[in-house]
Amino acid sequence: MKINTAFILCAGFGKRLNPLTLDIPKPLIKLNNIAVLETCINLIESLDVKEIFINTFYLKDQIRNFINKKNFKPKISIIEDGKNILDTGGGIKNMLNHTKEDDVLIFNPDTIWKKNYSEEIIEMEKLYFSKQLNNILLLVNKDLSFDKNLNGDFDLKDNLIIKNNDRKFIYTGCQILNKKLLSIYKTEKFSINNLWNDLIEKKELYGFETNNDFYHLTDLKTFKKLQDL
Repeated sequence: MKINTAFILCAGFGKRLNPLTLDIPKPLIKLNNIAVLETCINLIESLDVKEIFINTFYLKDQIRNFINKKNFKPKISIIEDGKNILDTGGGIKNMLNHTKEDDVLIFNPDTIWKKNYSEEIIEMEKLYFSKQLNNILLLVNKDLSFDKNLNGDFDLKDNLIIKNNDRKFIYTGCQILNKKLLSIYKTEKFSINNLWNDLIEKKELYGFETNNDFYHLTDLKTFKKLQDL
């Protein structure tokens, strides 16, 4: 089995990158003359994913124009959040209404998604289907984070995500999700953290560890450091 559809979350305001993001949406910020959104799409293309959905809200026309000018191999559809921003969970649920696929890859484009993630994501996908999971998050040990100010989110034991005092692992911004998990959420706007916390309580949130160095467009200070690499 294989995942054919990916979502990229591009609706946020990117306030921690002001004043850059007063005029440019965060996914279109460039590092080494390439927009971080393009780097993300290039990784997804290397995974042989056939279709990409991108949700938009803030400065949405710039993202639509960017996609229209590029000649990416996968089919790319823009899904607007609507009159109000839907947050991460609501944005994902809204995009799920536009695909018949049950299982989707989901990316945050503010991670610098180099193609060396490809093999690990494929291994994560194999684990997802072989264990018949309905969720899995790509995590990284915080020791591998370029931004040393980032706190850990979770701990990981035998691919099961737990929360304790150590929190040695950071969510990278990549996950696989089955659409049925979001069917119980009736509100339009909600955070994907709500789902994760519910699953942790049930001991049903799963993780996969990457060994790649983690570069994340956290804030203006980090952006300036990344430009110097």
